[in-house]
Order: sequence, then structure tokens, then C-alpha cells
Amino acid sequence: MSDDTTDPYLWLEDVTGEEQLDWVRARNDRTVEEYTRTESFTDLESRIREILDTDARIPYARRRGEYLYNYWRDAEHVRGLWRRTTMEQYLRDEPEWDVLVDLDAVAEEEGENWVWSGAQVLRPDQTRALISLSRGGADASVIREFDLVERRFVSGPDSFELPEAKTDIGWIDADTVYVGSDFGDGSLTDSGYPRLAKRWRRGTPIDEAETVFEGERTDVAVSAWYDNTPGYERSFVDRAIDFYRAQRFELTADGELVELDVPDDARVSVYRDHLLVRTRSEWLGHPAGTLLAANYPAFLAGSREVTVLFAPDEHTSLEQYAWTQNHLLVVTLRDVQTRVRVLTPGEDGWSDEELPDVPDATSTSIIDVDPLNSDDFFLNSSGFTIPATLLSGTVGGPVEAIKQAPSFFDAEGITVEQFFATSDDGTQVPYFVVGSNTGTPSPTLLYGYGGFENSMVPAYSGGVGRAWLEKGYTYVIANIRGGGEYGPSWHTQALKENRHKVFEDFAAVAKDLVARGITTAEQLGTQGGSNGGLLMGVMLTRCPELFGAIVCQVPLLDMKRYHLLLAGASWMAEYGDPDNPAEWEFLSKYSPYQNTDPDADYPPILVTTSTRDDRVHPGHARKMVARLEEQGHEVRYYENIEGGHGGAADNAQAAFKSALTFTFLADKLANR
Repeated sequence: MSDDTTDPYLWLEDVTGEEQLDWVRARNDRTVEEYTRTESFTDLESRIREILDTDARIPYARRRGEYLYNYWRDAEHVRGLWRRTTMEQYLRDEPEWDVLVDLDAVAEEEGENWVWSGAQVLRPDQTRALISLSRGGADASVIREFDLVERRFVSGPDSFELPEAKTDIGWIDADTVYVGSDFGDGSLTDSGYPRLAKRWRRGTPIDEAETVFEGERTDVAVSAWYDNTPGYERSFVDRAIDFYRAQRFELTADGELVELDVPDDARVSVYRDHLLVRTRSEWLGHPAGTLLAANYPAFLAGSREVTVLFAPDEHTSLEQYAWTQNHLLVVTLRDVQTRVRVLTPGEDGWSDEELPDVPDATSTSIIDVDPLNSDDFFLNSSGFTIPATLLSGTVGGPVEAIKQAPSFFDAEGITVEQFFATSDDGTQVPYFVVGSNTGTPSPTLLYGYGGFENSMVPAYSGGVGRAWLEKGYTYVIANIRGGGEYGPSWHTQALKENRHKVFEDFAAVAKDLVARGITTAEQLGTQGGSNGGLLMGVMLTRCPELFGAIVCQVPLLDMKRYHLLLAGASWMAEYGDPDNPAEWEFLSKYSPYQNTDPDADYPPILVTTSTRDDRVHPGHARKMVARLEEQGHEVRYYENIEGGHGGAADNAQAAFKSALTFTFLADKLANR
């Protein structure tokens, strides 16, 4: 283990320093020269770009009253179009779209590398929008107000405009917003998010906005928002104490804060007079992962009468839920396979029915609902070999497929199987194997994440199909602990001092793949990003003998300093506090940057990141690469100058990055 008191590569944490960028460019040039100067790379990049740019993709939309809004990028519109249409038009094969913002034109006119970060439309009249634009794909964005009638950005003292920051903003009415942003010294948390929530009135300087709530510097973030459900208009404040614990308040018209007496680790929402609480620990005698409903006014008055809407079991967990106007759609996972149900409140309690006409053998998710206006909904269904289908329906009526994505690769002969590996403590860890040669050892790519209660469910990827599966190679998704595949406990089992279970689960899957004859260690590659990038770093330093190649993307790697870099402080509830000696004790045992070994036999590794990633600091990747180079290990590096945490600012960059990844993996695994 390296000496923690000195860090010879600390200088690489200066993100935009010229010397640092020269270091980046030198390594980029080497990687580009080695892997991208071939006809096969150019062909693969082109085929992946074709998938990203094709007009045959489903234009997923958000329904807001009479309009459906969509953001669209293709070969002609690299930065994209924000547009809208009606439901009547949307149901057609080629809808007529009303283009509201051409971001390519805006970026060219303003000389900025704008990346779309989202828009909030004023409802119900839909005459104004608050648009977030990011430079190069960073999390921080500028806020611009847009006139939907005149099709133009508005500016001046009467508009809602804010400079670049990690801003939280939302409409109250046409002349008022709730906002949290960088207001100057002391206005941000240690994690870099808003510490203050303010009510800002049109025509007044932001400095005069009224503070409605003030959190602590050690909080993750503070936010306020307005519920404009007719007849149930309310304001709420959320104080995120850490990544999983929060205080929730209703903010009354006279400025009083009424705290909701629910567990601070629960997921809580209010719709009309319904309070929903999804537990992450036992509460009122109900286990973690339960979804409970209560009458909101009665609950505030002291009642603790609740109705169980969903109860987990050993195999089943709650994945997603969303209100339509009169019903609650619920998506559950049973051994990582989805089911959709409709729950309906009534005078005699809640009814529970299966949603009809949802395709089998696919993973289904709720794409959009519009509870202010209707019981309509959009669902998306896809599988590893089944392209996405957009489903539309109204609760009580049929569910119909209204748009179908094309097949981007030949799935003939490709099978999907689920297996279970046994981790070190005896836990059965599920994983999916996708391929056409799974009975014979072949190049295999194992993907993992294992954190923040994110579930890895089956989904179609044209890029994986074209770049990997069509070659007869095998693709694997591991559903390791740290995720949410079996509810909150699947995640909480692996927090802080128990993080080792994530790594043991992943290693168990790797070993099981070899034991079943699906692949060999020399032919097994692995890939992960962000928290999954940390996983890759641990696999490199802890069990390098299990893999023939590793791809580590936008990673956390220096767990001694992660909490000091960008948003890192917000993740201490997940990993622990390095400044606490007791917690550094377990962090130090796996932190990749502190555990590299010059004498170890590491598989070749490709590390990628983005200069504009203002969530996970690019210094993690840079310093790890520098240390591996110093120790003589085989490492390649590519840092996209744009891209943010997603690693790419447009389809061209995404296609290049993907082609680079698969070219590297094939080069290292295919001839073993």
C-alpha cells in the first residue's frame, strides 16, 4: 500500500491547467493512434453512430396537457432539437413536430458548446419554460427563460436567468419560482449543491429573493418545490442530510414549516390526500422495501393508520411507481424480472390488478404519466435481444404498442439465460448471460455497477449487439449487492464497512462464468463506470487473475480524497468518511489508488473519463493512470474534453468512445 501522507500526482487534480491538459493529450494521442487508425475501427464507429443517429429510434416524449415534448439529436442536429407535438400527431409514423429550440443554431450564434440539460414548462398554460444549458455536458448549467409563444429566449431584469451553477429551480406560477443555486459565499453545501432554498419573484434581483429554508453546510442539498395539483396546491421543502436520509416539510402559506414525521431514510411523496412512504428500514412493524399509503391530512393530525400497497419477499422488490390522475402504477421485480400492476384507491380501500397486455420476456418501465390531466401513461418494454417497444394506454383500457424501435443486430441464435453465483458469505447472486456460444468458452464481457440501489435490468443495446454479440461473443450483466434488485436490503448490506460484499459478489460471478465453461479468465473482460468504475479499480488491484482486460470509465479511485472532490462529499453515506480513522480503516483496504502493486500481474486496462465531468472528478482517473504507468503496468487512457459524467456531449463522441471500448476489449480478449 502506498504512503497516504504524500500524493505525487496531486497536480493532476487541476482540471484545466495547461500542463495537465498536455499530459492528457499525450495519452489520448497514444490511445487514438493504437486503436482507432484501422478500417475495422472506422467501420464499427460508423455502425454505432448509425444507431445513435437513426430517425427510426423511438422519440420518447413527456406529455404535458395537450402537448408532448421531446428532445432529439441526430446526424443533422448534433446538439439537438427541443420540440413538441400533439397526441394525434404522435401516434402517426411520422409526426409533425413543432421545433421550439434548435440548440445547434443557438450554440453557433452564441459561440458556446451548449449541451441540453432539460426544461421545465409552466403549467397549465405552457407559455414559458425554464431551460437548463450545460457547457460541454457538465452537471452545472445556466438557466434561461424561454417564451413558448414567441419562440425565443427572454432576458433582462424581468426574466428568470442564472449563471452557471448546480441550480435547482421550478415554477410556482408565471411570476414566481423556487430556486437554490450558488448565491455566493456560504450558499452551497460541502457537496457543491444548494444549501438555501429561496422564493424568487419576477422583476426582483436574485439577491432579494426570500429565503424559505436554510440547511447545514454538511447537508447534501436543500430544495423547495410547488405541487400545482388543482385543489391540492402545496409547497414542500426537502433537506437531504446525506444521500439516503432527508427531512421533509410542508411549507404553509404563512411560512410555517410542518415536518412530516416519517423515517428520514424513507422515500416519501404526497399526491392529493395520499401520503406514500417506501421504507428503507423497518417502520410501524413493516420491513424495509414496503410501500405504505396513509391519508395525508389525518397523518399530519397524528394518525398512523397505514395501508400496505406492496410487501417485499425473498424474491420480489419494488422497482418503480407513479401516479396517473386516479391510479398508481407499480413496477415490481421478481428475480430481476418485471411485473406491472395498477393500484386504485376507493371508498372501500385499495384495489390491486395486473396491468393487461404488457409483453412477456421483457423489462418494462414507466416512461411518463400526466397526473394533472388524465389516466394516460407510456411504458417502455425491451429485452437483451428484443428492441424497445413504446406502449400507450389509459388505465381501464387496452395497452397498445404505438412505436417500435428497429432491430440493430441479428439476434438469431442468441439466447438469454439467468444463473446464480454463490458469494463468499453464501448469498446467491443472479446474473444474465447473453450470447450464441455460451456452451463454448469465448470472449465475454461482464458488466457491473453495484451501488446506490440502482437495479441492472435487462435492456436492449444496439451498440453491444453490433460491437460484441454479432461476433459470437458473450455479454453478462451481474446483479450484485449494492444495487436495488432485491429491495433496500440488497443495497444496505453493502454500505460502508460491508462494501467488500460488492466486490466478493462480482468476483463470484466471474468465477462462476469460468466454472460453467462460458469463458476463461484470459477471455473474460469487465466494464463499469462511475461507482462501477470503482468496482473496476478494485477488480484490477484485488483479483487481477480473474480477468483478461478491464475498461474503467469515469471512475472513483482515490477513496482517500474522494469526499474533497466535486460532489464526492454527498456519497459518504455510501462509502464512509476517509477523515474518520475507523472508516478510513475499511476504505483503505480497497481504495484502488492506494492499493496498486508494482509487482502484481495486472490485466491490461483502459481508463476513460471526461474533462467536463463535474460529478466524479477526472483527477481520479488521471492519478490512477499515472501511478499504473509509474509501476510499469499496461494501461491506456482516453479523456474526452467534453461530455460531463456521461462521457460524451453528442452522438459522435458517444460512438467514438463506444467503438474505442469494444476495439480495446476485442484486441485483448479475442485471441486468447
